[in-house]
Amino acid sequence: MPTTTMLDQATAMIENAWGQPIEAFEVLGVRRPSDDPLLRCAMHTRTALAITDNAVTVHQDRLHALSRHEYVPDFYGLDRITETAVSLRVAHTESRAYLQAIRRVVEAREAAAPEVEAPTVRLAQAAVARSGQTPHAPGATPDPSSPTAVVGPSAPTAGLRR
Repeated sequence: MPTTTMLDQATAMIENAWGQPIEAFEVLGVRRPSDDPLLRCAMHTRTALAITDNAVTVHQDRLHALSRHEYVPDFYGLDRITETAVSLRVAHTESRAYLQAIRRVVEAREAAAPEVEAPTVRLAQAAVARSGQTPHAPGATPDPSSPTAVVGPSAPTAGLRR
């Protein structure tokens, strides 16, 4: 079972946020640039991520070849192993940075899109608007100008004489 790469994660994020397969965006991007600047930014960042994802694969393969079982590297081989390991760490870090950038672009798109509010929230806002009062924060006391409701048994009015 193959593991999910950062490129796969970025592709899934973009497809979920914009609701279309990535191939459709790539075809449209070749014909004409997108009018959505966030999509354009996400696609450019995904392209850079594809390059670094390829570099990760190349460095991993090279490192596995240099450190295979029963292989004894010569003196210069140790330097190549070290350089490859450093290059692999740099490529991983770049990939994580690109993935984080795409995540931020998707979050910015979600923040800019008007949210569909839950029906209970809309009903509560409508009730407050009809009453002419503003809601109070939890734990805050209402201002003295608003009437207070008394809860409890009502006092009998008949039969009480002094």
